Amino acid sequence: MIGIDNYLGGYLDRRMKYMIEEWSLGTYRDLGDLEVRLKDLEEEIQELDKFEMEADAKLTDLEKRIERIREVKR
Repeated sequence: MIGIDNYLGGYLDRRMKYMIEEWSLGTYRDLGDLEVRLKDLEEEIQELDKFEMEADAKLTDLEKRIERIREVKR
């Protein structure tokens, strides 16, 4: 069985990079700055929420203006 163990070990060593990519596995290097990346994402989400609220307010205002224009045309 030592031959099979050596063969499997060698195969896994050669294919490890591809297996990590294919299975979308994280490595210690990926996890090293996880907290920083998470904080950046949280800040981005807050900015997107703010943008969404501002855009919604502007769209609501535009819809009101369009309605007033339609009323004037009648």
